[in-house]
Amino acid sequence: MKLLVPVKRVVDYNVKVRVKADQTGVETANVKMSMNPFDEIAVEEAVRLKEKGTVTEIVAVSIGPTAAQEQIRTALAMGADRGILIEVDGIVEPLAVAKLLKAVVEKETPGLVILGKQAIDDDMNATGQMLAALLGWGQGTFASKLELTADSATVTREVDGGLETVTLKLPAIVTTDLRLNEPRYASLPNIMKARKKPIETMKPADLGVDAAPRLTTLKVEEPPKRIAGKKVGSVAELVDKLRNEAKVI
Repeated sequence: MKLLVPVKRVVDYNVKVRVKADQTGVETANVKMSMNPFDEIAVEEAVRLKEKGTVTEIVAVSIGPTAAQEQIRTALAMGADRGILIEVDGIVEPLAVAKLLKAVVEKETPGLVILGKQAIDDDMNATGQMLAALLGWGQGTFASKLELTADSATVTREVDGGLETVTLKLPAIVTTDLRLNEPRYASLPNIMKARKKPIETMKPADLGVDAAPRLTTLKVEEPPKRIAGKKVGSVAELVDKLRNEAKVI
């Protein structure tokens, strides 16, 4: 079975995000970038499935600038077999991402697509669901456990009420949650080997997709700083401040 894993280039989760001076977005110049953590979990799960003999080939796909090859190389060092980079400069919205991935799926015909449930930069949590809808495939989102057979996938999902188990007919879409696994660190020999693994590059036009954004960002600003708390001497004073200062009662 071939498995497709989309990976996204995002600002590293350890970096404090700063808004640009002109408020058009967040600062990415000279900022450490890395693979989206949820996508890293997806790559790890794909590699574990390959180690079990369930999966024969892992293809890592990224949509973004030329520099996104770095994140594909990380996936290759973790155990993916080859990569595909769809070169796009600027913002690519979830619907465009889903359309591009649909075109890649139709070209590669994988038996399963595993991707992160959301990206930590925009927190959209939409691409996996949109891709499933466009393909007409079953979907298991927020997966904390995944088991594969020759023609089905059993996914344990994390939902508000606890855990839900669904069985999907393959091919299918699975999005990963935090508790699915703990990603490995790529070893130095595997990092060296990853340099020799192939990465195919293409443009959205090659796949017949218009990736132009449909939304316009008017302004980006930091949330207001929290006001320091106050100590009160009595319940009566607390009620007075809630009523007359905070105006919440």
